[in-house]
Amino acid sequence: MTRIGILYRPYVERAQVLAESIQSHLTRNGITSWLGSAWEDEDAARRLDGTDMVVGIGGDGTLLHCARVTAGAGIPVLGVKLGQLGFITEVGEDEVDGALSRVLAGEGRIEERTMLQATAGAESLSALNDAVVRCTAVRLMDVTLDIDGEEVTTYRADGVIVATATGSTGYSMAAGGPVLLPESTDMVVQPISSHVGLRHALVLPKGKTAGLRVDGRDGVVLSLDGQIDRPLRSGERVEVTTSPHRARFIRLRPRTYFYRSLHEKLGGSHT
Repeated sequence: MTRIGILYRPYVERAQVLAESIQSHLTRNGITSWLGSAWEDEDAARRLDGTDMVVGIGGDGTLLHCARVTAGAGIPVLGVKLGQLGFITEVGEDEVDGALSRVLAGEGRIEERTMLQATAGAESLSALNDAVVRCTAVRLMDVTLDIDGEEVTTYRADGVIVATATGSTGYSMAAGGPVLLPESTDMVVQPISSHVGLRHALVLPKGKTAGLRVDGRDGVVLSLDGQIDRPLRSGERVEVTTSPHRARFIRLRPRTYFYRSLHEKLGGSHT
């Protein structure tokens, strides 16, 4: 590796200090690097040319930004967590120097994660966790679901989530959806507090397209990873399918790490 990007969570002093420390570590090893805010997606994307790896510093939210920026270029991301346990971050801040040395020595593996492509009108947007059609006000809305154009049901609900395996441990799980293993390429369609229509999740294989047509008042949005909101008109249809791009994460932990993370995230004791 000759050029590494470092994207950190802005407005958190620890994150910027750690980013500068990592840059110094890389410089001592003869590697060129660049720094940037993980929340400035367009600026980061412009700096990717010639980048071999990106180090993302923050939490899982920061890694969502990193994934959307790097997936199209196939650049792997090493996630560094600040504080709380993360499902997609890889190492703690006190482990960074050792982890970087191992990666630069050729250790580790690449774990690929399925992403979503959501299309509304002429816009096509990507997400690592989920695409959610929801109402910004506290009221019910009608969402008609079709699979590959075949109508399935109309939900009267607070919204509908379409999640990847990565997103299955987030909002979808909180709404009652199943947990998928990280390597799964399936999508989960999970209603949010459904009053009418299917109440249980649908799991769709790779290549299927979930169409969501909204029927509600103003204030309905398509939300990507909880970070990007695109307003929707009543009657507008959103298509969600598997993205041609995949997020790539560098892993140093054993392949069974996910089960331990799941156990801890769900309140189990750490042994």
